[in-house]
Amino acid sequence: METAEIARRFLTFFEKNGHTVVPSANLIAEDPTLLLVNAGMVPFKPYFLGQRTPPYDRATSVQKCVRTIDIDEVGKTSRHASFFQMLGNFSFGDYFKESAIPFAWNLLTTPVDEGGFGLPPERLWVTVYLDDDEAETIWREQVGVPPERIQRFGMAENYWSMGVPGPCGPCSEIFWDRGPEYGAEGGPAADENRYIEVWNLVFMQYERGPGSGKDDFPILGELPSKNIDTGMGLERLATILQGVDNIYETDTLRAILNRAAELTGVNYGDSERSDVSLRVVADHMRTATMLVSDGVRPSNEKRGYVLRRILRRTIRNLRLLAGDDDLYLHDLTEAAIGAMADQYGELRTNADVIHGVIDAEEKNFADTLRAGTTLFNRAAERTKAAGGTEFSGSDAFQLHDTYGFPIDLTLEMAAEQGLTVDEATFRELMSQQRDTAKRDAAAKKLGNADISTYAQLLDTSGATEFLGYTDHEGEARILGLIVDGEAVPAARAGDRAEVVLDRTPFYAESGGQLADKGTLSVDGRGVIDIDDVQRPIAGLSVHRGTVRSGELVVDDHVHAAIDTDRRASVSRSHSATHLIHSALRNALGPSAGQAGSENQPGRLRFDFTAERALDTSELAEVEEEVNTVLSGDIPVRDFQTSLDDALAMGALAMFGEKYGDQVRVVEMSDYSRELCGGTHVAATGQLGVVKLLGESSVGSGVRRVEAAVGLDAFRRLSRESLLVSRLAEQLKAPREELPERIDTVLTRLRSAEKEVERLRAAQVLQAAEGLAAGARDHGDTRLVTHRAPDGTSGDDLRKLALDVRGRLGEDRPVAVAVAAVPQERPVIVVAVNKSAQAAGLKAGDLVGTAARTLGGGGGGKPDVAQGGGNDPTAIDAALRAVEQRISEAT
Repeated sequence: METAEIARRFLTFFEKNGHTVVPSANLIAEDPTLLLVNAGMVPFKPYFLGQRTPPYDRATSVQKCVRTIDIDEVGKTSRHASFFQMLGNFSFGDYFKESAIPFAWNLLTTPVDEGGFGLPPERLWVTVYLDDDEAETIWREQVGVPPERIQRFGMAENYWSMGVPGPCGPCSEIFWDRGPEYGAEGGPAADENRYIEVWNLVFMQYERGPGSGKDDFPILGELPSKNIDTGMGLERLATILQGVDNIYETDTLRAILNRAAELTGVNYGDSERSDVSLRVVADHMRTATMLVSDGVRPSNEKRGYVLRRILRRTIRNLRLLAGDDDLYLHDLTEAAIGAMADQYGELRTNADVIHGVIDAEEKNFADTLRAGTTLFNRAAERTKAAGGTEFSGSDAFQLHDTYGFPIDLTLEMAAEQGLTVDEATFRELMSQQRDTAKRDAAAKKLGNADISTYAQLLDTSGATEFLGYTDHEGEARILGLIVDGEAVPAARAGDRAEVVLDRTPFYAESGGQLADKGTLSVDGRGVIDIDDVQRPIAGLSVHRGTVRSGELVVDDHVHAAIDTDRRASVSRSHSATHLIHSALRNALGPSAGQAGSENQPGRLRFDFTAERALDTSELAEVEEEVNTVLSGDIPVRDFQTSLDDALAMGALAMFGEKYGDQVRVVEMSDYSRELCGGTHVAATGQLGVVKLLGESSVGSGVRRVEAAVGLDAFRRLSRESLLVSRLAEQLKAPREELPERIDTVLTRLRSAEKEVERLRAAQVLQAAEGLAAGARDHGDTRLVTHRAPDGTSGDDLRKLALDVRGRLGEDRPVAVAVAAVPQERPVIVVAVNKSAQAAGLKAGDLVGTAARTLGGGGGGKPDVAQGGGNDPTAIDAALRAVEQRISEAT
């Protein structure tokens, strides 16, 4: 049975049993305490915590999840995966154990031709919590499981909580017997390799108090409403139903694994080492594809780092398999999309952008790998030069932390150079990093952000009606006031308050469009200046501002008015963003997908996926195309339609956005058509003019253009025109000849600078003969100290020191110290000859003495070294310190 069919059967079964089918949530968790959704119940946490009233009593879902805490075990075991899907059914105060247990058993054991999974009942075992007699009775008497196949476990195995005070309860788990060839008889208590967990039923019926660990917290009492939370791993069930040994051999992962084997010329089953690498590649490519499709982009922090780390581990394992540095991820991304698209059709829709992001990261890591290899080689050379055979653990950690080198890459490279690696120090530093991350996570782990105040308002009063598409002002009623996080009956002058209205013309920040500003006023009694509007939970607009005068009271009727000039300017920017998006896609192809935007008054930025930068001519073409379109004064139309119909007509959807069944489409003829909830102009001619201000990189595979719109663009062009006129006047050249004239001036200037530098260097070196003639004796050592003119570069100081040293020969120890202030900070160079080194004088030691006097540091080779500091007034003292050090040594 294919994975997609398993998911379909699961949802169909529970839908027939009164459950609402809830689509998988985006992998980017709404819960701010989580980077990514890591369990099937995460989207339902607000309901279990009582922060939101669920819109249904029963629900079922197939939830996408990513968990990387055991990422180093991926590929090595049969059960670890970074991406997995949780089949779940949930009850919110509706049914409890008496229904949840039979539901699970019936679905697992009902014959395939009757819609079930057809598992033989005699190969299923059950575990319950130690004192959960109720669950055991249901299993025995209602379901008919023999008592000898029911086992009891303690809190560590069969009790669930979120790890913080809140809901908790006993669990009952269903295990599958893989057969005697996999281990000993006796159920899960005897051998968990033979008996693998299939389904976990959580009976959420108690409230727990504070404590750490899985079993050292108090149970405070029963919850007012008992809930059901179950989870069954789709991939694990697929291994059973498809008759394979591990999740990597199921249909979806095996398709990617086979493609990786084909590309690298390695057969699955050849060796344990290559099998592990193939399994890592298959798992990680599926995970990366799903993450990118849900809007995650590679970066060096948070969820972006998760994606980057996964892709780099993939590349590393591909290089181990293939023995080359070819690029393979494009083909493997295609395999991952093909494997998962039957369940998640958006993968095909998003394919161009997914490829663009992953391809760019692969090329970027190739450059990073070269830089990291250089760092490794230097560290290895230092180790061998010092006679060592062990590569530093701290260097290995730096390679991992800075360059994303997996430790196995460092181990292999070290072995190639005859070195071992101080793994103990590396592991200790990794552990310290993980401990720090855990402490940071624990400090903010609240189970979920406290949205209960907002949720209560939404539940009691309903969603905020948005009037702003047609009205810029209107009457509304205050549903709630929040000051300092607490609901209050009134807000007074000077209070920083949040206001919830039943209806509003204010646009809440979303989709890249900044929020409206304006005022809320109560006739003759109070005014609040609104400077921000947000949606902390879907459907509820929260107006934030400072009470200017009087007071506002819950249930007051207010007049809401936005700043219309600001709204018009922001709307122009938003419409310009759509035009720029279309022009970029025309220039670069469909892979130029939107990766973020910000629309503010008169100015915008637009992020898009691209493998390379746009050159000046391409930017000019995009700008010309946008202005040509807007000059046609195309009407801007918006309408509501179904999501499927919108996508069918070619409307573009933004990654990471969540869309309902009904969506709003904004179109500008056939030139631009996007799903968008923002505000726009009535016709493109209202934009006036769009001026692109530049293009830059904001991350791997993501570029950014910025632009001015309307009056702001006109002002920008006016300033630039004035500047060009002044340049033309000063250079006495027509405007069209300015580039050539400026190039000529710059060429002359660079030539003059080089000549000045040559003369300055010659002047410095002219002093060499006199300095050598004036060398002073300190014992057997001949010493020269000299302060060169300010502005002398470090390179010229080095040349001077070496010239003087050469003139003094090798018959006696020689030390030369010269210093200057090139650019506000002092620099000193010390050179000694071989005789001086033999006598125990090292240039690096002498420079260190001088640099400390200058308030800095330095170093170099034994024969010549350079240092500097922060105190230009201490140069003479630094030279005397060198002289004193030599006197003491001789």
